[in-house]
Amino acid sequence: MRYLFEEYVFDTDRRELHRGTDAVSVTPQVFDLLDYLIRNRDRVVSKDDLITAIWKGRIVSDSALTTRLNAARAAIGDTGEEQRLIKTLPRRGFRFVGQMRETPEVANPNPRGASESSLALPDKPSIAVLPFENMSGDPEQEYFADGMVEEIITALSRFKSLFVIARNSSFTFKGKAVDVKEVGRRLGVRYVLEGSVRKASGKVRIAGQLIDAVTGAHIWADRFERDLTDIFDLQDEVTVAVVSAIQPKLFQAATEMATRRRPENLTAYDFFIRARQQYYLFTREGVAEGLRLAHRALELDPRFGVAAVLAGIRHVHNVIFGYAIDPQFDRSEAVRLSRLALSIDDSDPDTLAIAAIISAFMVGDSESEIEMTDRAVALNPNSYIAWSCRGHVYRIAGVPEEALRSFERAMRLSPVDPQLHTTLAGMGMAFIELSRFDEAIVAGKKAQRQSPSYSPAYRCLASAFAHLGRDIEAHDTAARLLETDPAFTISAWIARGGQSNAKLLIEGLRKAGLPE
Repeated sequence: MRYLFEEYVFDTDRRELHRGTDAVSVTPQVFDLLDYLIRNRDRVVSKDDLITAIWKGRIVSDSALTTRLNAARAAIGDTGEEQRLIKTLPRRGFRFVGQMRETPEVANPNPRGASESSLALPDKPSIAVLPFENMSGDPEQEYFADGMVEEIITALSRFKSLFVIARNSSFTFKGKAVDVKEVGRRLGVRYVLEGSVRKASGKVRIAGQLIDAVTGAHIWADRFERDLTDIFDLQDEVTVAVVSAIQPKLFQAATEMATRRRPENLTAYDFFIRARQQYYLFTREGVAEGLRLAHRALELDPRFGVAAVLAGIRHVHNVIFGYAIDPQFDRSEAVRLSRLALSIDDSDPDTLAIAAIISAFMVGDSESEIEMTDRAVALNPNSYIAWSCRGHVYRIAGVPEEALRSFERAMRLSPVDPQLHTTLAGMGMAFIELSRFDEAIVAGKKAQRQSPSYSPAYRCLASAFAHLGRDIEAHDTAARLLETDPAFTISAWIARGGQSNAKLLIEGLRKAGLPE
């Protein structure tokens, strides 16, 4: 029998435990302990039950039992403090409480009768998009629904950090009543997206839901209703809406899964997604922790290009936020890591985009940086990161109009992104260079509300207020900036890089009374 829970597969016939594609080493006694707890998960197992089943009634000390239980918990990413999967009930015993499903070792869905076991889950978020059900009975909507699913699959496939099942495999389930858990098992994916299309009164309504195929839990669900005008424009619009909604959910689910694991069980990819979670923190501590985690991922996998570029941008943050003890070291490390990432894979859009940002701040070769971000958005026009980075690169290069177009596209793709304050602050600075100071204040205030400690938002606001002659607000905001960045001076900030074309922004900072 095979038991599936979270990302683990517990195979009693082969006496194997796997997490994703990785085999987890456990001693025979610990395996037996897990086996007994899982098989008897419908009840509380006493200490005497365990001793009888595992030790055959021999006298066993409490410390020996505790040691085996701790080892069992460690093997499945649990702890005695958390007790997410194995719960201790004081004075009663123990119980396995994780959500579980069972599958026989041999399945037989193929016509030739060959055995087929579950595919191991990939080491990154994996998804299958099933054909959407046509609820209207209109054959035209059938074509529309199929085409939209194909577009969603294509759009998701552009994210190299996702594992996406190809269209031909997904469409084998068309017209069939399916069990999402069985789909996940047969296709070897963690998540399944399913949906429906209904036409009524000149409108079309599309419903979609993202489901964890292992646990059956719903991750996301939404409805989209649009006028039925140009069918292909509508298809594109809904595709963008669905992809921009579910792609962050996939990474959020993967991140939450990684944070539940014990550090000694983390793989390079787990360290990477933890580092990416820290990316949204721009405090000194957040930058340092993100840098540590990214470098740890690189130690485990020196060819992990996305981890290399993530470490590189954290070195940039050390410089531009004034955290660096040795700025020259951070500069050289940022450039080295971005070049390493590009040497590993220069066709990954997010790697290209972030490498361009690193170069924009640390090198200043506008032509090369613009070329990289243009290529990034061509490779994946659905990437928030690529469009946002393109906006920053064009702003730094002194092309604020194109920067704004990129920022607006990024916000359309991910309107509630955790990184949105960086895009909003970038928009505010682009508005300033276009003398659109009122709009800069709107963008800066939104950025500040999302991240009250994000110093670029205060630089944007102080400069814009000063240009409008709102001196009290300018001075108050300048004081807030100095609270978040006590060592700030205009000359030091310019020296950090990427500000040579921010002439009106710098002029406004001087008017706001910030130290030269």
